[in-house]
Amino acid sequence: MRIGVVTFPGSLDDRDAQRAIRLAGAEPVALWHGEHDLHGVDALVLPGGFSYGDYLRAGAIASLSPIMAEVIDAANGGMPVLGICNGFQMLTEAHLLEGGLIRNEAGRFICRDQQLRIENSTSDWTTGFTANQEITIPLKNGEGSFMASSETLERLEGEGRIVARYIGVNPNGSLGDIAGVTNARGNVVGLMPHPEHAVEAGFGPDTAQAMSSGVDGLTFFTSVIARALVNA
Repeated sequence: MRIGVVTFPGSLDDRDAQRAIRLAGAEPVALWHGEHDLHGVDALVLPGGFSYGDYLRAGAIASLSPIMAEVIDAANGGMPVLGICNGFQMLTEAHLLEGGLIRNEAGRFICRDQQLRIENSTSDWTTGFTANQEITIPLKNGEGSFMASSETLERLEGEGRIVARYIGVNPNGSLGDIAGVTNARGNVVGLMPHPEHAVEAGFGPDTAQAMSSGVDGLTFFTSVIARALVNA
């Protein structure tokens, strides 16, 4: 399986996402924001960072990059797409996901290992989890507070489209403790925390077993590979 990772001006975690994909057992493919070519990939990751310096709104300018026309078409055609942090912001700005992300409630950048509860284990990116499974992956953002109208929130809740919620603490003031959502089809997922930073023992969050041993993030990437094999 070939999974594309799009690099935008200001991307920080594109190489980390490529590494996570490789560790999960797929082939990462580097894609450039200025192209109109997905190079035949089977899935896509929009990585974290500060695309275009977060000018205007985080993810707003990147959502208009040339390659996003192909990303939107591919997503609407059923290709799995994962937006991580800044990538989540791009997906909302491109209207592939509902809601939006605003500045953290505390008004400052937050970086911490964050506990999550997986609410939806049926999306293309979460099938390897069990419903209500609790995981820990890093979070780092300044504009990570998920907002939506009451009608949108009611629909997301009613349709089971909340992918993950913050537990223990809501670090950025997101409505409903929402850390990630999916589209109705389940192929497009936006996640504010960073699964690509918890994919290899020795480099992840601390666990009860050992320091830096957390690898909960790897399951997001192995999930999409397993789903592709089932659908092949």
